[in-house]
Amino acid sequence: MSFTPVIPMAGYAGWRFLARTMDDQSASLNATPAISRDMAYFRDHIGQVQSAGDLVQDYRLLRVALTAFGLQDDLPNKAFIRRILEDGVTDENALSNRLADKRYRDFSQAFGFGTGLPPLSRLPGFADRILAKFEARNFELAVGEVSDDMRLVLNAVRELPQIAAEDGRDSTRWLRIMGNPPLRSLFETAFGLPTAIGSLDLDRQLKTFQERAEAILGDGAVGQFADPDRVENLVRNFLARAQLTQAPATSSPAAIALSLLQGAV
Repeated sequence: MSFTPVIPMAGYAGWRFLARTMDDQSASLNATPAISRDMAYFRDHIGQVQSAGDLVQDYRLLRVALTAFGLQDDLPNKAFIRRILEDGVTDENALSNRLADKRYRDFSQAFGFGTGLPPLSRLPGFADRILAKFEARNFELAVGEVSDDMRLVLNAVRELPQIAAEDGRDSTRWLRIMGNPPLRSLFETAFGLPTAIGSLDLDRQLKTFQERAEAILGDGAVGQFADPDRVENLVRNFLARAQLTQAPATSSPAAIALSLLQGAV
């Protein structure tokens, strides 16, 4: 038995439906036999993992662990993932600290290898914390099979408040967004930026993101996304632009405008 998320319409109206029904739909997905078995296996066996090698060699454990951090596409890259885990995060030269995509750092930090101390995977409550992330990410993946735009929105709604709450300079938080492929994709669309902007030098990219945030959202700082209403404003802009981008060439401006107005109701 499988479960396919229900999103009866595109655009902002589709997002509001998904937001209202997300808890029930996510529970239904994660109660399916295959996912339930994977979660039970992780809960029963993760406490036995003592090294990065142990985790990487167990396909089922690694699949759940990587999915929990949105890194499921790296499942075949075992040598790379083992290096990420074994380096840990305490050394500034650790591999995960040198990558732009900080999901790898979050992944490595969560397991706590490379410190000379017992891994965090052996502590009480560890499995529950990782499985909560797995459930959320797994639902996003299932939603992405129906609508990739909605997958990007779910990811942003979950991650942006966390990034906004981080200590440090605002530029560092922008760089974290820019280095996260799903978040970057959503912002580029919401801001009307071409993907080719990634070929510019990093300082120019950062300035462009900040300027577009100020022009479109009225605030150039990442800290604004600690407010759910500001996240929702970003989502609305993203979905409106995404609909315009995906509209058939034969659609008239009036038809596109009507579609967007219907989605805003």
